[in-house]
Amino acid sequence: MKRTKVKNILLISSLLVAIVLVGFIPSEEKKTEFKLRRIVIDAGHGGKDPGTLGRMSKEKDVALAIALKVGGYINELLPDVEVIYTRKTDVFIELKERANIANRNRADLFVSIHCNAINSTKAFGTETYVMGNKNFNANFEIVKRENAVILLEDDYQENYEGFDPKSPESYIMFNLMQKAYFANSLLLAGKIEKDFSTRVNRHSRGVKQAPFYVLWTTSMPSVLIETGFLSNPSEEKYLNSKSGQTYVASGIFRAIKAYKEELEAI
Repeated sequence: MKRTKVKNILLISSLLVAIVLVGFIPSEEKKTEFKLRRIVIDAGHGGKDPGTLGRMSKEKDVALAIALKVGGYINELLPDVEVIYTRKTDVFIELKERANIANRNRADLFVSIHCNAINSTKAFGTETYVMGNKNFNANFEIVKRENAVILLEDDYQENYEGFDPKSPESYIMFNLMQKAYFANSLLLAGKIEKDFSTRVNRHSRGVKQAPFYVLWTTSMPSVLIETGFLSNPSEEKYLNSKSGQTYVASGIFRAIKAYKEELEAI
């Protein structure tokens, strides 16, 4: 039964890739008419899913605060761009639904905001992920953690066609999707990490690839941002401060603005 489900996933994924690639390849005329009209801001976790835990805070709360600030900057300074949030309050949103919100609204960009944590108080810095399997083994623990929210959902075995976020074998189909959007996702991710490093004065751990479910199933350029480590007391304090959240949100906003300007200038 499990093998049959995996085969079904691979078949569906292959068909989706074909559809995405055909729909994505634009004419020269369409390239010059690109506009960033709609962006989905995704605050990670929420409700019964707290995400990672620091000594004094929860990932879901920090991510939401930063996400709302990013959306606020876009509304104020890029009025031609519509902002859609996956959540604006402390509610639980299924992982699949986060991607569905972006797909249903035909978003031009998907930005998911998170906080990191490991079993050490020394790790610090930002990371921005795009869809991919490069260095999969090194990133598997964070991938497993972020995708494990699936296990909190009702009927997850049926809804996710037997996908097991804890099993490396379940990720074999992930590299089939998002290839059409890889270049643009990488472009935005690079701008985010550059701004964090040069303008926000944070330690950048770089742009990385990982098969996060929300990046795999969104039909547009997508990134997942780890804004810092709640397991690091100093960084947790920074991420919970109003000034820290403002600086991080402004860095994300500037990167989105620069991304928009570069693509619309083509």
